[in-house]
Amino acid sequence: MLRFILNNEDITTELPAGTTVLDFVRYHQNLKGTKIGCREGDCGACTILVGELVDDGKLRYRSMTSCLMPLANAAGKHIVTVEGINPEDGSLTPVQQAMVDESGTQCGFCTVGFVMSLTGFCLENVGSPHVSKSSISAATSAIDGNICRCTGYKSIERAAAKVCERLAASREQRVPAYFVDIPARLREINATTAQAETRAVASVPLYIGGGTDVYVQTPEQMAETTATSLFYDPALRSIEDAGEYIELGASVTVTDLLESPVMQTIFPHLYKHLKLVSSTPIRNMATLAGNFVNASPIGDMTIWFLSLDAEIVLTAEGGMQNAESPGAAAGPYEYATGGDANVRTGSSSDRVLPLRDFYLGYKQLAKSDDEYISKIRFRKPTGYFRFNFEKVSKRTYLDIASVNTAISLRVSSPTVRESARITVGALPHGRATDTFILDAHVSTGGVAPVPLYLKGTSVFLRGKPVTAETISHANEIIQTEISPISDVRGSAEYKRLLLRQLFTAHFVELFAERI
Repeated sequence: MLRFILNNEDITTELPAGTTVLDFVRYHQNLKGTKIGCREGDCGACTILVGELVDDGKLRYRSMTSCLMPLANAAGKHIVTVEGINPEDGSLTPVQQAMVDESGTQCGFCTVGFVMSLTGFCLENVGSPHVSKSSISAATSAIDGNICRCTGYKSIERAAAKVCERLAASREQRVPAYFVDIPARLREINATTAQAETRAVASVPLYIGGGTDVYVQTPEQMAETTATSLFYDPALRSIEDAGEYIELGASVTVTDLLESPVMQTIFPHLYKHLKLVSSTPIRNMATLAGNFVNASPIGDMTIWFLSLDAEIVLTAEGGMQNAESPGAAAGPYEYATGGDANVRTGSSSDRVLPLRDFYLGYKQLAKSDDEYISKIRFRKPTGYFRFNFEKVSKRTYLDIASVNTAISLRVSSPTVRESARITVGALPHGRATDTFILDAHVSTGGVAPVPLYLKGTSVFLRGKPVTAETISHANEIIQTEISPISDVRGSAEYKRLLLRQLFTAHFVELFAERI
């Protein structure tokens, strides 16, 4: 039995936990404002807001695509559709009014999704002293997961700008008054649910995380599952500086990374890099371990953490049984903390595995049926640390990579000498440097059957100076380590050339301004 709040109504349902929130609100609650579009998380027509109680007792709302969200992930949360933000007197909300004023509605199909995304932006920034006209780009970014089929983007962008300006200028109410009571109501639901789950957890057979992959791959099958959600498990959502390591729970999302002070300190260009990963609603849902276990050769976060030489902690539940027994392959129940559907039956034990050793072949994982990922960790950078992530896709945003690559370097010195310009490839106005590479890890996707750690290239770079010769030689080694194929994202020859250019781009980004 699942309990949550839908708009202003307390919900109790015994529907399968794998039922999507989209189908629940439309077909079981008759709330037709949330639209059915692509059912793949791309178009944003089904966008809703999900309110979660956080550590300070307040509610945090994030936009999510309801077509990929299982009811299991709604448990104990506030689910908000467009009907839940509409004023009782029939007037328009400030966001809706801005869309009208700027002619942001054409056929209207996508409008609700845009309204919900912008409303989420308002809730996130209400009362913030930092919201100003300069935050318009942030408001526009909030709708990066919404597609307008009528191509009316300029009018919608103007509406987003108006929303941002009004948010900075006034404290007008942007959601109905009932939102004030939601935190107390959720605390009561969660307290009751926790007591029930203590008695019943062993009877629930399947686990699921963010669902952003499996609900695209096997939607009908997933809709019938009875799943326990690990998405909001606090033990799997932490990001901690553990001294020697940075440790992340398996259900940490891409947005969690973006908002983490620990990650922001280590990666100063975090937003720039992660902006290339899908869209805001998907970043709010997609988990790290889910990306790893999906085993896509172009998984953005997998490539990211391969370049950090990350390790994964695999937990084996004592006596755990696999529902489908698909062997080492990622099975039909790929979820945030493991690729297979498992039954928890006993105590657990852990083993640590380098992420680069996790992939045995296409969709083949070095894990047994009774194991799931519980933690990710990488060594905390020391000295002069440099990191960069590059990605090329047919669309700049909200698209799958043709080729992606990441690099992490520990260099000898932040200083460089003023001499000999580098003329390699696309490296503009660079100069040779007396900075030496003390440690290096390079990864890439889209050029092999698995997410690829470039071991030979990484070894070669260690001890080398940052020079045109080093970059050129490393690029030749890369070409011996990859095996791209021609497909819809480009020919094998194109991918080889693209990776050569992207590898050079790492050094443009990391050193051009300092050399």
